[in-house]
Amino acid sequence: MSEKQEFRDKTPFLLEMLDIEKTFPGVKALDHARLQLRSGTVHALMGENGAGKSTLMKCLFGIYTKDAGTVRLNGESVAFTSPRDALDNGVAMVHQELNQVLRRNVMENVWLGRFPTTRLGTVDTKKMYADTKDVFEKLEIDVDPKQIIGTLSVSKRQMVEIAKAVSFNAKILVLDEPTSSLTEDEVEHLFRIMKRLTAEGVGIIYISHKMDEILRISDEVTIMRDGQWIATKSADDLTKEQIIRLMVGREMTNQFPPKNNQVGDVLLDVKNLSGMYEPTCHEVSFQLHKGEVLGVAGLVGSRRTELLNTLFGYFTKGGGQVDMNGKRISNVTTDEARKNGFALITEERRATGIFSENTILFNSVIANVDAYGKPLLNSRKMDKDTDWVIDSIKVKTPSKKTRIKSLSGGNQQKVIIGRWLLTNPDVLLLDEPTRGIDVGAKYEIYQLILNLAEQGKGIMMVSSEMPELLGICDRILVMSNGKLAGIVERGKDFGDIPGEQETIMALAAKYV
Repeated sequence: MSEKQEFRDKTPFLLEMLDIEKTFPGVKALDHARLQLRSGTVHALMGENGAGKSTLMKCLFGIYTKDAGTVRLNGESVAFTSPRDALDNGVAMVHQELNQVLRRNVMENVWLGRFPTTRLGTVDTKKMYADTKDVFEKLEIDVDPKQIIGTLSVSKRQMVEIAKAVSFNAKILVLDEPTSSLTEDEVEHLFRIMKRLTAEGVGIIYISHKMDEILRISDEVTIMRDGQWIATKSADDLTKEQIIRLMVGREMTNQFPPKNNQVGDVLLDVKNLSGMYEPTCHEVSFQLHKGEVLGVAGLVGSRRTELLNTLFGYFTKGGGQVDMNGKRISNVTTDEARKNGFALITEERRATGIFSENTILFNSVIANVDAYGKPLLNSRKMDKDTDWVIDSIKVKTPSKKTRIKSLSGGNQQKVIIGRWLLTNPDVLLLDEPTRGIDVGAKYEIYQLILNLAEQGKGIMMVSSEMPELLGICDRILVMSNGKLAGIVERGKDFGDIPGEQETIMALAAKYV
């Protein structure tokens, strides 16, 4: 046993969750689950989507009430009745799906529900500004507290949310997929923050599917499967292959499915495409072929998302032309884009993807509602199509009538993909389609993408994960500050993955 492990073993538990059970109608989400966190350590919590990770944390945070089990904080039994109760007791959580008031400024979001006040009882904006600056300076976050938070990138909004959690002086910090929207530099920044917090005795529960990150920063790893505790091991004693085997209960020798798609004729011919309003893309030209998976790489702020949104008519086109199968199209609106055979899966599931209060059925059929008859909808056909989505994409849900908000993030994403497949699109625009999805579900998504390419669909996929782009794409379009920096061809350039990553990163920085 190493000195590091021996020291950890002697460190008392800051948090103990033992034999936690939670049942929802039709499914047992947690079955004697457990997690034990030591102060001053990073404890990774891993498992496939639907394994129960988020449910366990929601039971800790007071969002759900556990059915059975014990939660002890510093040796004393606790049962938080609300997130505010948890925060007041030093437990903070940064959710993967950000829940912010987008039309208010940064500092108001940080201190929401606890604004400092003057002696007259009015909000003390000067103190709020100063306190926000203090937290940001401590964490080296370069964001203006007075800026409207909705104008920030997803990555900066995520850093603000982390700062908000730290502002509660929490002794336990739960981070759910915190690096899913961060650049490499921002990831390193986050890791520095985590190191500083653990040095102060904070215990961090880190939920992620990124194996390299887990093995690099974690002290211990707890793995869950089907709502049950499977194992807790020192990160030093684990390999990626061992983690995957414990997560999925089987060997996974290949990260990506075999590619059998054949690239055919030109499907889309895009020339000098620009958006109307900043920030946007500028004079981007490329071709998308039938049966092709075209990756879109770039740094945060490279306007990858803006490119897809402009193609789909969500952002107003400022110039350029798009030909589809040799015919000029405009896609002035998203409805026109849908009728032209386009489908867009957005980056932020919660904000722009799901209808959280509605059922799996509603979320599955909503984009294809015209196909179910007017004025009365054909409920039998809607049921049949929803069953197809659940069965074909392996959505884990008790029922088609379950509210989608109760599903794991990965299963929500599967429903969204299924929704658009029901429209039978010719062009799929995928913005971070595997964000926050476990390794097993990722493989299923990759296989689905390649199957669609084999059917002759044209697919554009934005991803921040370089191995993912290199693993399933035929070419990679690289964006830099709104401009096309270059296109990396498969066959000619692919092969030496480390070398290709350097090439793509150099192009991504071309116009920065």
